[in-house]
Amino acid sequence: MENDRIDHDRLFKELLETFFAEFMVLFFPEAAQSIDLKQIKFLQQEIFTDITAGEKRAVDILAETRLKNESGLILVHVEPQAYEQKKFNQRMFIYFSRLYEKYRRRILPVAVFSYDRVRDEPDSFGLGFPFLAVLNFRFYKLELKKLHWREYIRSDSPVAAALLSKMGYEPEERIKVKLEFMRMLIRMQLDPARMELLAGFFETYLKLNHEEEEQYNLELGKLDRKEVDQIMQITTSWHEKGRAEGIREGIKEGETKKALETARAALKKGLAEDVIIEITGLHAEDIKKLKDQLN
Repeated sequence: MENDRIDHDRLFKELLETFFAEFMVLFFPEAAQSIDLKQIKFLQQEIFTDITAGEKRAVDILAETRLKNESGLILVHVEPQAYEQKKFNQRMFIYFSRLYEKYRRRILPVAVFSYDRVRDEPDSFGLGFPFLAVLNFRFYKLELKKLHWREYIRSDSPVAAALLSKMGYEPEERIKVKLEFMRMLIRMQLDPARMELLAGFFETYLKLNHEEEEQYNLELGKLDRKEVDQIMQITTSWHEKGRAEGIREGIKEGETKKALETARAALKKGLAEDVIIEITGLHAEDIKKLKDQLN
C-alpha cells in the first residue's frame, strides 16, 4: 500500500520541530503559556530496546526547555502515531519512564494521532490494586481526524495549514481543503523553504487526482485576481523546482549508468579494482556487486 511507503515519522518530525512553538500554542495553549518556547533545544533521538517485543523503538521528538517562572530544565516529548496500535498508552508510559530514568527531569508527554479512522484513544495508563492506586500516568493527546478542518482555515498558524490534510473532511471537500490551504500560505507570507516544507507535507497526505485538479483550477478562478496571481506564482515556483530536480536526477542516473558500464568493461579486461574505483568514482561495494554479477 502507498500509505506504508510514506515516512510518517520523518514528515511529522520535520514539521513539528520547525514549527514547535506554533504547534504548542495552537493545540495546547495552557501549557504554551507556561513553557519558554523561545529556548527550545531538540535532543538526539533516543533509542530504546523493547525486550518483550524483541525490537528497538525510537522517541520521535524530544525538546529541552524550561518553565518561564521556574529554574531547572524540563522535557517535552511528542510522539506522532500514524497507525492504530493496541496498548499505545502503555508505550507512552514506557517512553516516559525510560526518559525520566535517564534525565531525572519533569517531562510533558504528548501523543499526536494521525491515522484516518476516528476512534477514542486513551490518554492515560494506570496500574494498581483494589486497595491501592499505584500509578496514574496521563499525557496530552491530539486526535487529528476529530478536528474539523474549517475551524482552522482562519488561523495564521503554519502547523494548522499543513495539518488540514490530516483533519476531518468529507471526500467531496478535498478540493476546497487544498484551496483554503493555498490561501493560508499566501496570507502567512513565509520564506520559500518553510513554504515548501508545508506544501510537501500537505501534498503527501492530500494529493488531488487529475479530475480534481481540473475542478480546483475552476474554483481558483472564482477568487480575487490578486489572490489568484499569488497562488499561481507559488505553484509555478514549485513546478519549476520539481522539473529542475527531475533533470538533475536524470543526469545523475545517466552518469551512474555510464560509470557502471565502464566498470563492467574494465573488470572483464582484468583491471585492478582500485584503479576502476579511481576511474569511475564508484564505491568498492558497487565493484563487488558487478564482480558477483559477472561470475
